[in-house]
Amino acid sequence: MRPYLIRKLISLLPVLLGISLLAFVLGAMTPGNPAELALSRGGYEPTARQIAEMEEKMGLNEPRPMQYLQWAGRVLKGDLGTSYYSGNPVSRELMRRFPVTLKLAACSMALTVFLGIGLGTAAAARQGKLTDRIIGTVINIQLSLPAFWLALLMILLFAETLRWLPTSGNGGLRYMLMPSLVLSASGSAVTARLTRSALLEELGKQYCTAAMARGIGRWRLVVRNALPNAAVPVTAMLGNSLGGMLGGSIVVESVFALPGIGSYALTAVANRDYPALQGYVLLTGAVYVLSGLLADIIGMALNPRIRPEGKKV
Repeated sequence: MRPYLIRKLISLLPVLLGISLLAFVLGAMTPGNPAELALSRGGYEPTARQIAEMEEKMGLNEPRPMQYLQWAGRVLKGDLGTSYYSGNPVSRELMRRFPVTLKLAACSMALTVFLGIGLGTAAAARQGKLTDRIIGTVINIQLSLPAFWLALLMILLFAETLRWLPTSGNGGLRYMLMPSLVLSASGSAVTARLTRSALLEELGKQYCTAAMARGIGRWRLVVRNALPNAAVPVTAMLGNSLGGMLGGSIVVESVFALPGIGSYALTAVANRDYPALQGYVLLTGAVYVLSGLLADIIGMALNPRIRPEGKKV
């Protein structure tokens, strides 16, 4: 296992390098002078001399490759720059907001696993029957609803009409329920569809046919025999979904007024705060890569037939 992890981490280094290049280009190639933007907080209009001094201080007179190396060196030390909008260090702002997004992603992932695997298992166990058709219809509706529209609909129904849940803010599970349901809607639908197809594929194999010939019930066969083997591709997909949830929470955090990194990125876009955007891209990209690695490790643990060297027994 350890050699596999070492090789996997080494293979991820070019990906992380590419993410850092993308984040740097995002700030370097966007319109506007970073020095002027940094000096223009609060409506202040800097002079040409002040802009020139700030450019020299920020290293903007250096060639682009040298600027990237200097920026990457600061990033490795944990310095993501200073926000043009707030004047605070970007790393401190991201770390202050990241727990909110992480809590939202964790609740959404829990709902995705519970609803997705549960619905997919029920559909496979009742293949071709009314339950299967109803679940298929629910999945299609989930996939067709835009996140922002579903969020507004849930606020209207559960907050404004029924008054069961708060409309916005960061607090306990009551505050996380509607945002988590919205963020997990498409992911749970995809998980349910993949779980159903993986289970039906397993049910067509010889060991399941032999088990059914011995009189084992379909529900027991699906849950105890087929589901552990079908969980490997589902786990890989869920790992990618976690990274997508962390990076795709902008709409949900904006609608429900959650102070996470998604709303921070949206504010950065509105104010042309390029250091904040660079930090956001770096953080979400790294989390996405590491969540994929975690999914690979869990998949190996679930399927003992796969050796760390990548060969099946």
